[in-house]
Amino acid sequence: MEGYFADIIIIGGGASGLMAAAYAARTLSEAQLEGKVTILEKMPRPGRKIMITGKGRCNYTNLKDWNEFSPHIHPKPNFLKPSFYNLTSARLMDFFQDNGMDSVVERGDRVFPASHLASDVVDALAGAAERAGAEILCSKEVISVEKDETSGTFMISCSDSSIYHCRKLIVCTGGLSYPKTGSTGDGYGWARSMGHTVRPLFPSLTAIVPERYKDIDRSYLSPLGMKCHIDRNVPLSETGRLLCGNQLKNVSLRIFIDGNLAAEEFGDLDFTDGGLEGPIGFKVSRKCVNALTNGSKVGAEIDLKPAVGTDELSARISALWDEICKDRRSLNKNYKEKFRILCGRLLPAQLVQAFIRLNPDVDHKTAARCLKGWKMNISGYVGYERCVVTAGGVHLDEVNPRTLESRLVPGLHFAGEMLDLDGDTGGYNLQTAFSTGCLAGQSAALILKKETNTL
Repeated sequence: MEGYFADIIIIGGGASGLMAAAYAARTLSEAQLEGKVTILEKMPRPGRKIMITGKGRCNYTNLKDWNEFSPHIHPKPNFLKPSFYNLTSARLMDFFQDNGMDSVVERGDRVFPASHLASDVVDALAGAAERAGAEILCSKEVISVEKDETSGTFMISCSDSSIYHCRKLIVCTGGLSYPKTGSTGDGYGWARSMGHTVRPLFPSLTAIVPERYKDIDRSYLSPLGMKCHIDRNVPLSETGRLLCGNQLKNVSLRIFIDGNLAAEEFGDLDFTDGGLEGPIGFKVSRKCVNALTNGSKVGAEIDLKPAVGTDELSARISALWDEICKDRRSLNKNYKEKFRILCGRLLPAQLVQAFIRLNPDVDHKTAARCLKGWKMNISGYVGYERCVVTAGGVHLDEVNPRTLESRLVPGLHFAGEMLDLDGDTGGYNLQTAFSTGCLAGQSAALILKKETNTL
């Protein structure tokens, strides 16, 4: 057989791939099988995308139990259940502890490396895989994957003309987000070539862009050709520049799709150079992107004062207005100047100008209603160039959730973003990657053991 041979090959040295290698090699060793496990990674180093996760701090899991964890997984959380119970969040913390990395738990049950350095996560994963006996080969860009139906083995061809063969193949190439880290969606094409259905792909955990936030004209075309995609590099409009940099704490965000309430979240919201982000902006982005790409109209409504009702807020504003009008310092001020003082009492100073501009008809009598329901139409979203995760992927009906082996191609396994699974922000996506990688690696090794014992 021309080329190199390994019993188990993992394509992709990211979160799921490194975990798959560690557990595949460990399982073979525990079974006293002399099997070879190899990772083929296209980039010069493994774990490139992990390095930028959480702005380099890497919120790698969330300690919620399954009943609280599962609602944060889309679209079919029960598919993840066997993987999650095989490697729970608590066991994942133990795994990193055993491999030399301490962890800390922060608000919202989010878990980080104690150093708050994503590089420690990568080092622990790569070290675990290599100590278990796995081989990590970098700068190995896979260009094609085929299965020999006669021998039942897979043939993997690389761009450097090298060829690899294996009995079990685990595809962990990730999604399309942050392509500079090597995530270019190659695995979806190989899955299709072997007969799998790939559910529609779209960016999630991304910025949603209000109308007039970016300096675009009607002739603007997305460089990726995606409907409603607005590249993050498009300059901010004057309105966008006024809003960018504002961080809103403890606000409520409601999303309306074709006029119907589709989502409501409470927490922190950020205006960035992309659009609306932050924890609650990211959380609603999945529904927004899906709706926009399907041609629906999307609107956002921010409640800047969720702790008080409209009537109570109106009474407070009326009292403030009377106080401002009676103040001797206001005697020579016109209405606009006095109203700006009022807004300064109700809003962060840096937000006042943008709030007034985007609510041109607001006055002291309608301020409460506007503060409780600041409306914005959403015109687009930032795409794969800066989204956190790719939604969509290999159809879950075509994969066995207990082994992550293909139901169509024996010996082929999928993990991580290759699967039609994605999560909310807060550690859910990396836990999904680690859990599915672990189960895929273990399963491939155990099936290999069973086949070896029957020979």
